[in-house]
Amino acid sequence: MEDAWTFGLAAVLVAWVLLWLWRDRLLISDVEQRHVFVTGCDSGFGNLLCKRLERRGFRVLAGCLTEAGASELRHATGPNLRTCLLDVTDSESVRRAAEWAKEEVGDKEWMQVEDFQSTLRVNMMGVIEVTLAFLPLVKRARGRLVNVASVLGRVGANGGGYCMSKFGVECFSDCLRRDIHYFGVKVCIIEPGFFKTAITSLEPLERELHRLWGQLSAEVRESYGDKYFDDYIKLQRLIMNNLCDPDLSKVTNCMEHALMARYPRTRYSAGWDAKLVWIPLSYTPTFVLDSVLKMMMPRPAHSV
Repeated sequence: MEDAWTFGLAAVLVAWVLLWLWRDRLLISDVEQRHVFVTGCDSGFGNLLCKRLERRGFRVLAGCLTEAGASELRHATGPNLRTCLLDVTDSESVRRAAEWAKEEVGDKEWMQVEDFQSTLRVNMMGVIEVTLAFLPLVKRARGRLVNVASVLGRVGANGGGYCMSKFGVECFSDCLRRDIHYFGVKVCIIEPGFFKTAITSLEPLERELHRLWGQLSAEVRESYGDKYFDDYIKLQRLIMNNLCDPDLSKVTNCMEHALMARYPRTRYSAGWDAKLVWIPLSYTPTFVLDSVLKMMMPRPAHSV
């Protein structure tokens, strides 16, 4: 009986590996209708990738730092490759390249770079700047740093800058902890679930969603559909009205323990939704997490 179970398990494992290898070798079709935007194309990886993709039939949009690099690339490829000058350290150059690509491909989607920058400045860069400013004092006292991230720093559940900023706080805190533990400094990360705060208030959230929806082009709005937007608003209300915990002391209790415990934890999950849903989900394989979020989110009208 034991041999049969072992054989069956081995057969399932082999079948799974073969299926994965088969799926991994399947290629998309209609590449001639697909655009690829590549940066750093004067030389190196970007340059070689452009040449290979153009030979495969893609419509390649290549961003080059210099006109000489762009000219060399155009001469080395065929008519399916277009170039533009792009300095990724220059915001105006990035804006011009995006406008050029938009003319080549289509219109803009929901978020603009300014929407990301405002959130990242507060939630990530603000944390980093304050931490670095006070770090000499903390090192001298062999003290502690307690940074507030979020369960959405473990699970990228939606678009926009919030999840990115919290992933950034997680990464910054992890790296800092490994750098300064030699000096007796402990770094703790608080990962709250959903709580009733000003950030989760429905009125400003819905106002921002309506602003983003209103700035979309007619083509992009049509691709999502009015029903998608209405369903998204309903989902937001469902989460904020039923999932958000009004007991903020669950978060502050974690903060106090991080400051007062002789052996503080590296991470604190505050709230039952964090402990039972979001943190466990963050350990699941990516395809499982994607499937769960896909079931939760509304479906755009022109989805495939």
